[in-house]
Amino acid sequence: MAGDAKKLQPIIVKKIKKSGHAAHGGAWKIAYADFVTAMMAFFLLMWLLGSTTEGDRKGLSDYFNAPLKVALMGGTGTGASNSILPGGGKDLTEKVGQTARGQSDDTARKRQSAEQTKAEAARQDARRIADLRARIEALITNTPKLNEYRSQIRLETTPDGLQIQIVDDQNRPMFDSGSALVKPYMRDILREIGAALNDVENRISLAGHTDATPYGNGERGYSNWELSADRANASRRELVAAGMPDAKLGRVVGLAASSPLEPKTPNAPVNRRITLTVLTREAEERLMGGAPAGDATIAQPAPTQGAPLFETGPGPARKGNPP
Repeated sequence: MAGDAKKLQPIIVKKIKKSGHAAHGGAWKIAYADFVTAMMAFFLLMWLLGSTTEGDRKGLSDYFNAPLKVALMGGTGTGASNSILPGGGKDLTEKVGQTARGQSDDTARKRQSAEQTKAEAARQDARRIADLRARIEALITNTPKLNEYRSQIRLETTPDGLQIQIVDDQNRPMFDSGSALVKPYMRDILREIGAALNDVENRISLAGHTDATPYGNGERGYSNWELSADRANASRRELVAAGMPDAKLGRVVGLAASSPLEPKTPNAPVNRRITLTVLTREAEERLMGGAPAGDATIAQPAPTQGAPLFETGPGPARKGNPP
């Protein structure tokens, strides 16, 4: 019986079914490795771009775009070439604040120092012009002679400096009609302003203007050009009489009606004016060649050979000339 029982007992076999990896398998590892490699390459690219100058980048670009051209002209690129062939020229590696290739550090420092000096001079000029304008405005307000004619005195800060314009008025002209004879109140204005400008370091430009009304037979004779120049020179004499050194006046010109204050009404009285401009250093160098204030020289006549250009001695008396 016992043997029959053993024969009848079922035998149970357990089989373990092994399943494979999920559908993705190990592909994510390859993707991650590619991503890390790409990030490393990107980092290296950024580092190279940051440590390479503009000229080197230009040279690399030129080499791959036109290797034969770079080989013929030499240099790291067409921009840095020293060849006379087309394409050579200024070194493209030069940047503001950097030293260009082939240029000494000493030259760069001198250039930077000159630029700083020029910028500092411009700042000082701007401060002087602003202080001078405030002082002239206070002078006009506090001086009865000037305050009475303040409507005829105009102040304006321009790129060339402080511009002081004394304009004509229909009922109160600065000069007699067609004359360079200064009116008494115009003399007071000029002398007060001239005294205020005596201690100014900057040079002064003086210009006379007329309206567009023609003066007699102006085409060949005495015209608005001569009249405006005579009025500017008469104003110069009043400024000098107030104590202004003659060397401080950089130039005295007559502009006739070429620069009207009111172009739409060229015959308006306001176009007849005297303009004093306290020049900045930059304007002084641009207009008069850069001679410093106080160093004005009077040109001496050169020896002439042959016939002189002009007759010597006083010319014919002209109507309207000051006595």
